[in-house]
Amino acid sequence: MVDEIDGPEELPDAPAQLAEEFPEVWDAYSELGKACSEAGGIDGETKRLVKLAMAIGAQSEGAVHSHVRRGLEEDVDPETLRQVAILAIPTIGFPKAMAALTWIDDLAE
Repeated sequence: MVDEIDGPEELPDAPAQLAEEFPEVWDAYSELGKACSEAGGIDGETKRLVKLAMAIGAQSEGAVHSHVRRGLEEDVDPETLRQVAILAIPTIGFPKAMAALTWIDDLAE
């Protein structure tokens, strides 16, 4: 499975605008994402969960939403996505993990 970046028609407003105004930048960014995804032997679901965990650690609501949405499209169990936030509690703290859980629940419920 290749973890490709969404096309401009599937993006939230800000990235879609960037992709439209600067397609060469968006294409390069998309190629970087593809190359990184193909750089190792991690399976697709594990990649999605790792990327979700990084988004949670970065406290990026938009990235959490993106990885949850894409995880659901890839048939990742919503409870598995939620567990990533629970696992974050001892590492990033209860309040930040709970914020991430609400972001996951925005789409997973």
